Amino acid sequence: MLIIGGGINGCGIARDLAGRGWRVTLCEKDDLASHTSSASTKLIHGGLRYLEYYEFSLVRKALQEREVLLRSAPHIMWPLRFVMPHDPSMRPAWMIRAGLFLYDHLARREVLPASRTIDLHRHPAGAALKPSFRRGFVYSDGWVDDARLVVLNALDARARGAEVLTRTRCVRAQRDRDGWDVLLEAQDGSRRTVRARALVNAAGPWAESVLRGVARPAQDEVLATRQLRLVKGSHIVVPRLFEHDHAYIFQNADRRIIFAIPFQDAFTLIGTTDVELEGADPGSAKIDASEIDYLCAQASRYFRQAVTPASVVWTYSGVRPLLDDASGDPSAVTRDYFLESNTTAAPLLSVWGGKITTFRKLAEDAGHEIGRMLGEARAAWTDGAYLPGGDLTDWIGPATQPTADFERLVAAVRTRHAWLEPALARRLARAYGSRIAVVLGDARSVADLGACIAPGLYERELDYLRNEEWALSADDVLWRRSKLGLHFTAQQREHVAYWLEEHAQPA
Repeated sequence: MLIIGGGINGCGIARDLAGRGWRVTLCEKDDLASHTSSASTKLIHGGLRYLEYYEFSLVRKALQEREVLLRSAPHIMWPLRFVMPHDPSMRPAWMIRAGLFLYDHLARREVLPASRTIDLHRHPAGAALKPSFRRGFVYSDGWVDDARLVVLNALDARARGAEVLTRTRCVRAQRDRDGWDVLLEAQDGSRRTVRARALVNAAGPWAESVLRGVARPAQDEVLATRQLRLVKGSHIVVPRLFEHDHAYIFQNADRRIIFAIPFQDAFTLIGTTDVELEGADPGSAKIDASEIDYLCAQASRYFRQAVTPASVVWTYSGVRPLLDDASGDPSAVTRDYFLESNTTAAPLLSVWGGKITTFRKLAEDAGHEIGRMLGEARAAWTDGAYLPGGDLTDWIGPATQPTADFERLVAAVRTRHAWLEPALARRLARAYGSRIAVVLGDARSVADLGACIAPGLYERELDYLRNEEWALSADDVLWRRSKLGLHFTAQQREHVAYWLEEHAQPA
């Protein structure tokens, strides 16, 4: 199987197929999760607002996945409570309560608590809000480190036999009756060919262009393609606006919503926008001044402390590849996925749309469809399976609740490695889960971690990221494998870049 695309869908499918025993090669033209899949709002959620668009099937599917994912990797995913201040001019209270009742009951919950109404003048979440907001609603969803989720899927795929090729472009895929002849080109210009029985087009915003320019049809065949609607979503990060551990969901006058989420201990993440992207390369999408103004203005309607463009310390943007359903409002375009199979010659599966919460189910469905097209169905296996680092048994014994399990992991790490500074122990446990043992190896002291390249970042971790997680550049390390770039100065970030350049693997 040849998979084009190293985002969450491509890596999730590679993991699923490899686990079913198929031989898999995945190619990604840049770094893993270097575009849409690292630019999400970082939520594992059902999509409360989608209920207004009657997307009950999508919401139910996403809600069913929340706890499956939370249990699979408690180090990079955890429950999060959301506060919605009630603004009567937006939606009536009965409508919100009805929506939250559905949200609570559309799927079984074992980890996440139910919604409730709160008095914002008494609840800790009310202190950061303007006093005019008196009543609010609290409900549950989850948080995910999106870029690390992609890497964990790639790690699991490789552990099950898949070949994962980053910075490798699919130049041409020629189809015939029995398979695909695929030409791959690495960043250094070297080329290789791969013969595949089936091709999976999981190129996200580039899925349409893959069918138009890369995939070449068999003789006397025309490869049709669907129309994607590319919608840019941008986020801003500002210094922390509140001290508690809840997030906020704010209703806007334009009927959209934005989130304000605790981020990296010292910051608040605010997003997202919905802006049509027309005629531009999805890889070059960046936030513009009007989006920053919009997010600041909407957040400032609720927070006591005004949010201004001057307070923004970081921004990021991603492009959502949504199926064009002729909706006039980008916010109303479905976030559900569609798998399109084509067997007029060798099997072709194209992935359209999707959201990060449903990636595992999408990959499972893709595995079923590949088996159907090849005439050799193989059993699904990922429901209930851990992602790399997610099985904490060797550290804490039997799993209980994800949040408690992670805190037990941190305590165990500090007991076994008492020489680790507490904040570093927690960060490494959060990033790597039980794979912290692989990162630390036989280290018995801080000196065994090698030189300190930037505060709390040692050579041993950088070696691990290079050798195990496909990290080659400073951006890979500082903004995708971690968010340490937010905590480092420009000079410290340069030190990381210099070290990676000095220790680059020969081509």
